[in-house]
Amino acid sequence: MTQDSWATTAAVRKSMQSNRSRDTRPELALRRALHAMGLRYRVCARPLPEVRRTADVVFRPSRVAVEVRGCFWHGCPEHYRAPSANDTYWSAKVTRNMARDEATERTLADAGWQLITVWEHDDMAAAAEQILDVVNERRAARAESRPTR
Repeated sequence: MTQDSWATTAAVRKSMQSNRSRDTRPELALRRALHAMGLRYRVCARPLPEVRRTADVVFRPSRVAVEVRGCFWHGCPEHYRAPSANDTYWSAKVTRNMARDEATERTLADAGWQLITVWEHDDMAAAAEQILDVVNERRAARAESRPTR
């Protein structure tokens, strides 16, 4: 292993590089549940085209974005455990991820979007129900605000 690598061994490097950024098990389970409820959405899309950030599931008309976050990568308040190897690198990485998550949430909120965060350990069926409620509420509010002819 080279001296400037973040990985402690070649095996660790290979394992970490093979982690998916999309289509993870929790994400697929959530999408299946949402689809079964009749919801249609965009996958891994930019809610705001001018901002280089994507959300895992996007409901454009109702301005709802959903992120499925991994406990390690995003510093889950319940399950995050600091790594024992190369902790300086990984702790800084997770801190940057959390700061980016907060900035994304602020940017979306400022543009009138609602971001729903689902953690990988959450019950995906329950999360899908919550998302359905929010999408339906925002659809109804949008329909009420339209002028009648």
